[in-house]
Amino acid sequence: MSFESRRAKLIKPSPAITISTAARAMKADGQPVIDLSIGEPDFSTPNNVIEAAYAAMKRGETRYTAPDGTPALKDAVIEKFRRENGLSYERANITCGNGAKQILFNALMATIEPGDEVICPAPYWISYTDMTLLVGGRPKIVECAQKDGFKLTPAALEAAITAKTRWLFLNSPSNPSGVTYTREELAALGEVLARHPRVLIMSDEIYEQIYYADTPFCSFASACPDLTDRTVIANGVAKAYAMTGWRIGYAAAPEALAKVMSKIQSQTTSNPSSISQAAAIEALTGPQDFVETARATYRNRRDLIVSGLRAIDGVDVVEPSGAFYAYPGLASFIGRRSPDGTVMEDDTALTRYILDAAMVAGVQGAAFGLSTHIRLSYAASTDDLKTALERLTGALGALK
Repeated sequence: MSFESRRAKLIKPSPAITISTAARAMKADGQPVIDLSIGEPDFSTPNNVIEAAYAAMKRGETRYTAPDGTPALKDAVIEKFRRENGLSYERANITCGNGAKQILFNALMATIEPGDEVICPAPYWISYTDMTLLVGGRPKIVECAQKDGFKLTPAALEAAITAKTRWLFLNSPSNPSGVTYTREELAALGEVLARHPRVLIMSDEIYEQIYYADTPFCSFASACPDLTDRTVIANGVAKAYAMTGWRIGYAAAPEALAKVMSKIQSQTTSNPSSISQAAAIEALTGPQDFVETARATYRNRRDLIVSGLRAIDGVDVVEPSGAFYAYPGLASFIGRRSPDGTVMEDDTALTRYILDAAMVAGVQGAAFGLSTHIRLSYAASTDDLKTALERLTGALGALK
C-alpha cells in the first residue's frame, strides 16, 4: 500500500536538509565536519526577546489568538513597515503565520488554479517550486546567469509571462546568491508587470536586515507603489533576530488576499504560538542594536569568504550584497577527476566530493535551479570559515 499521493510525489526532500543530515551523521562518527549548508544564524536570540516571551507566559498569554496574529503583533508589523520601508498598511492588510514559509504557501493556496504558472528566477529558494507544485501550479524557471549578477532582467521577465502566469517570485536579498535589487532595477521590472494585470508579485524580503550595499535597501512595494494592490511583501523575524525556532513570519498583502490567507490558516495550523508572537513584538519594537551588530559581523565574514574563494584558482565569485550566503561558480571543476578516479560529472557530485574530501558541507547549485555552483553559508564562526577555506583549497586543488 502506498501512503504517498500523486501530489506528494511531485516534491522532494530539501537538499539542504539532506546534506546537513549527512554532515551531522559524519560529526556523530567523530569526523570534524564544518557545516555550511544550513541557512540559520549562529547567534542566540537576544535576551530582551527571550525576556518578553517569559513575561508573556507569566501574564497568561498562553491561549489561542486570532488565526493570523494578535492586534498587537499586527500593529508592530505595521510600524516596522512605516519606520523602515516608508510603507503604510492597516491591520486588514497584515497576516502572520508560523514562519515566512507558511505565508508563502498560504498565498499560493489562496490564488493558484490548476495549471497556473509561477515565475521563479533561478537561482531560487528551494521551496518556491515545490510549494507551487503542491498547490497544483507549474513553476516557470527563468535562469539568471552569473554574468547578469544572478538578477532577473525586464526582457527575461517579459519573455516568461504568458496568459497562464499568476505569480512572480522575487527574493532580495537572495537565497542562495546574496544579490539584491536596486530601486531602479525593481522599478524596471514593475514597468513590465504593469502591462500584465493578472500577475501577482511575491516579494520575499526575509533577509532585508542582513544587507551590505551602500544604497539603502528598497522594498518592492516602495519601488512600485502603483502595484501595491497585487503585491505581497513577505518577511519575518527568523533571520534578522536569530529566531528561526520561534516560527513567526508576517506579510503585508491586499486586504482581500490577506483575508483568504487567514481563512486557509484557520483550517490548517490556526494561530502562530502566542508566546512567539509576544517575542516577535519585542523584536520588532525593542532595541535594534542586535541587528546592527549581527550585520557588521556578517559583513566581515562575507569579506573573508569572498576573498578566500577568489584566491582558489578556478572559482568564480559574485560578491553578495546581502543575506549570509556565497554562491561561487565551480564550472571549471566539472569533468575533473578526484584522486581516487571519480569524475565530477555535475555540481551534485562535486558537492558530495567536497563533503567527503574536505569535510565541508554546502548545497549544490542544482538544488536552486542553477548549476554549476555551490551555496556556502557564512553564518559560522571566523575560525570555522578559515578552516573551511583551507580545506576547500586543498580538495579542489586535488582535482585533475
